Amino acid sequence: MHIFQQAQIEELTDCPYLADQRKRYCYFLAGRVDEREMSLLLAEGWRKFGLYFFRPECPQCRNCVPLRVRVPDFSPSRSQRRILKKAQDVEVRFGPLTMTEQIYELYRRHSEGRFGQSSDPEDFFYNFYVPSCPALQTELYYQKELIGAGFLDLGSDCLNSVYFFYDPAFAHLHPGTLGALHEIEHARRLGLSYYYLGYYVPGCSRMGYKDHFRPREHYSWTNCAWLPVEGPPEAPLHIQ
Repeated sequence: MHIFQQAQIEELTDCPYLADQRKRYCYFLAGRVDEREMSLLLAEGWRKFGLYFFRPECPQCRNCVPLRVRVPDFSPSRSQRRILKKAQDVEVRFGPLTMTEQIYELYRRHSEGRFGQSSDPEDFFYNFYVPSCPALQTELYYQKELIGAGFLDLGSDCLNSVYFFYDPAFAHLHPGTLGALHEIEHARRLGLSYYYLGYYVPGCSRMGYKDHFRPREHYSWTNCAWLPVEGPPEAPLHIQ
């Protein structure tokens, strides 16, 4: 690993997930991160975009909970099996990072349609196509039309979902859940133990779908350990 900038603490800003909270990250910039190092960072609760690695250091909140699925033990729920059946004509491809106008246009439509946010090609390139570690790209096609795409980091024992986006016109196919299901299966084919789904924030509705991937583990910021989570979807979380 090559460190371009040592770890620093950001200034407090408004939290994008919980309206009554303020957030800040500890972050550093790094490149040439190998698969073993990537797995170690993910196992300690770090996330990343491009060269930017971060994890929360909020003074009054620890609700950003790192989540990972135990790949060998995972099987789709009944509702997830229905999604797979409904989208059985969707083709899923995995390959190297390859930026195209089609990919960016899909990202732009997703950002505007889902979040009402503008997008910038340079930010998009920096966040997803300046790789700091081994990486893959997921693409979903329906009737030969690109309807979803995502980015994965490759660790020595895991795949890490960096980001996934899709055409809002195809939301009825649940492409976010569909993409994650196929990425878990790809991790299984690669013989990997974990699939990282990013942070889960209880009370944030747009992250609710993550609570339907089980069995899984949550990272305890207090114990610095991964703990199994039991119970039905959307059950209250008791993180030590």
